[in-house]
Amino acid sequence: MMGNEWNDMNNINICKLTPERLDDYLYFFENIAHTDNKEWDRCYCVNFCSDNNLGIAELLRDPEVRRTYAIKYVNENIIQGYLAYYDGQVIGWCNTNDKKDCLGCFGWQIISGKTKAIEESIRVKSVFCFTVAPSMRGKHVATALLERVIQDATKEGYDYIESYPNKTESDMYYNFVGPIGLYKKFGFVQFGETENRLVFRKKLYVKDTDKNLVKLEKRN
Repeated sequence: MMGNEWNDMNNINICKLTPERLDDYLYFFENIAHTDNKEWDRCYCVNFCSDNNLGIAELLRDPEVRRTYAIKYVNENIIQGYLAYYDGQVIGWCNTNDKKDCLGCFGWQIISGKTKAIEESIRVKSVFCFTVAPSMRGKHVATALLERVIQDATKEGYDYIESYPNKTESDMYYNFVGPIGLYKKFGFVQFGETENRLVFRKKLYVKDTDKNLVKLEKRN
């Protein structure tokens, strides 16, 4: 798509996933996302969602079943997140959703293992996954996606945004939630850990003088 010295972040367009973008979503996962990793071919990111799909985890091993559920999940706002576009083509994806709505999904078990989630009265937006086209890796696509997630979560009145990076180094495929350095760049700090992952959080602020005017915490 372009050389190693690419510097065109201003032309990356970030769009919230909606049913109108379903075809783009499907095309990305069927033709772009995992062309260099057949193990995860056509994953459709269905593990991380607001459906209590732990009981159908075995069924979701079949890519055709995953596709059927992906269509349902996108149309019903069960999968949520953002698509990154460059030159009219989807080049990246970030799966992000309301934490409390996703505690029954199979993906949450991947994150938490045997660690039980603590019930909280605060609103937390969870960042679950980044997927970037092989030709666009290292081009700051995940940075652009996370920046948009933070902006919208703040506007929507969330108290915190939370992520779950790996405890140990892994290859880029199993580092799908994003590296610790990405989150530290945006002011995330370690909040805790689960059996399988670290838990990083960023506090989102709203000005006391104007509840409708949001103020993003400065990056480190």
